Amino acid sequence: MKLHEYQAKEIFAKYGLPVQPGFLIKHLSEIDEALKKFPQGPWVVKAQIHAGGRGKAGGVKLAKTESELRQKASDILGMTLVSPQTGPQGKLVKKVFITPAIDYVKELYVSVVLDRGSRSPILLASAEGGTAFLSGPSIASSAGFAPRQNQ
Repeated sequence: MKLHEYQAKEIFAKYGLPVQPGFLIKHLSEIDEALKKFPQGPWVVKAQIHAGGRGKAGGVKLAKTESELRQKASDILGMTLVSPQTGPQGKLVKKVFITPAIDYVKELYVSVVLDRGSRSPILLASAEGGTAFLSGPSIASSAGFAPRQNQ
């Protein structure tokens, strides 16, 4: 199963996990709605595609003013984003996720992947998040687990 960032955040929020708020847009006309929800900048405009390396490929941009927000959303929405994970053909960006920009202390990487050999999920975690993880992953920890089944 592949999830976009906005979809994962919706699931986390549904189960009470704290998430940074955001607003999904599919058309530039929806930026005004995002501005109603987050009237004060700066903002981060993030391409929603199923591939890593979005930032280095130009799919994640910081906007400090409303005019920058509109321009950067226009630049990203509809672009073909090419990263090491998309291959040379790239992926068309049909959605962008707008979030308030926040200062953070540390980025972490956590994911659940399917180990096809054991037919079970594996939790991967690293103290290196963001582009540091994508450019040379060093998994600090991995563990298999069995999902709980309701009887």
